[in-house]
This record gives sequence, structure tokens and C-alpha cells, in this order.
Amino acid sequence: MSLENFHDVRLPMSIAFGAQGGPERRTEIVPLASGGEARNAVWSGSRRRWELGGANTTIDSLRELISFFEARRGPLHGFRFRDIVDDRTASVGEAISSVDQEIGVGDGNKTVFELSKRYGDTVRRIWKPVAGSVRVAIDGTETSDGVVVDINRGEVRFPSPPAVDAVVTAGFVFDVPVRFDADRIETSLDGFGAGHAVQVPIIELLT
Repeated sequence: MSLENFHDVRLPMSIAFGAQGGPERRTEIVPLASGGEARNAVWSGSRRRWELGGANTTIDSLRELISFFEARRGPLHGFRFRDIVDDRTASVGEAISSVDQEIGVGDGNKTVFELSKRYGDTVRRIWKPVAGSVRVAIDGTETSDGVVVDINRGEVRFPSPPAVDAVVTAGFVFDVPVRFDADRIETSLDGFGAGHAVQVPIIELLT
């Protein structure tokens, strides 16, 4: 993912709560003469989008939203968004561990491994891990000596290459890189000290 025009700040949770959305895929469905259908994936992966508007909130939260929007210059600059429905590698009800996800296999030369999360056979690249949350292991043994985590690129660098066929795993909490998907924000005053944002779409940034 390009780091150009990206601000490494997270959308405040006071604004993010109540967001509606999730992953989206693009699939082409072709009806067949037999009555069946052929399905083809247009996108190799998914893209996430959310709508922040609609919920009633306080005037202070609306002010915070407008300030955040203006600081990002609308859609120009990306930012971090915490999707609390899917923001970690651990299984539901379990704590983060260094063996949550396989992120690579050593070849005796490679020192940099990209963070990712698996959903069955689907692998999702993770670009924005949360600082201090990343734990890594080699062949099931957790290690941190000399390990450098790049939270801006979602990469782990080892001081020396893991051995050939060594399984590298990691566990972490992560944000989603997003941007506003509109050039304007509409707000509504519902009464003294209360209001709501009519429409505030945000969309995931991909490579």
C-alpha cells in the first residue's frame, strides 16, 4: 500500500461507534441456458467500507468529526480505522498469541515477513498493526530479541534469517487503512446539544 497522503492517526472511537459496514466482494454471475449459473471473482480479494452517519450523537462528537475530516482534507489523506468486529488475529474469546497466524516460512535468507490474517484459504494482507501488540514466533517459540516491527508497513524484520523451513507466526491487533469516500459531510441539529451526521462514508485503502 502506498504511504503517500496517509496520516498515521486513528479515527476517534467516539466517532467510530455505530459504524455500519464490512467486507465487500465483486462477483460476476452469469445465468446459463441450463438454468444454472457461472460465478467469477472480479476482485481477487475484498474491500471494506463503512457508513458512519445516521446515529444520534452529541454536538461535541459532531465537532470532533468535522475537525477530523478537515484535518484529513476530506478524502485526500488516509487514516486508521478500528473495526472492532474484526481487529485481531486471535479466535473469538481467546487472547492474542505469537502463533495465531502463519506469516511465512524461512528460506535461510529472508529476514522481512509481511503480516497477514487468514480466513480459510483467503489471505488478507495487514498493513496497520497496533503498536506494541505484535508477537512473533519461529517454530512455535516466541521471540522478541532484535525483532523490529514496522507498524506503518505491517512488516516484521528479524536480526538474522529464520532457518530453512522454519515456520514464522504472529499475533496482533490491527487497524484498517481507510479514507473518507465523500467530499462533504452533512450534519443535522436535532435539538439542544444533540444531532447526527447524515452521511459519512469511509472506504478501505488497497494497493
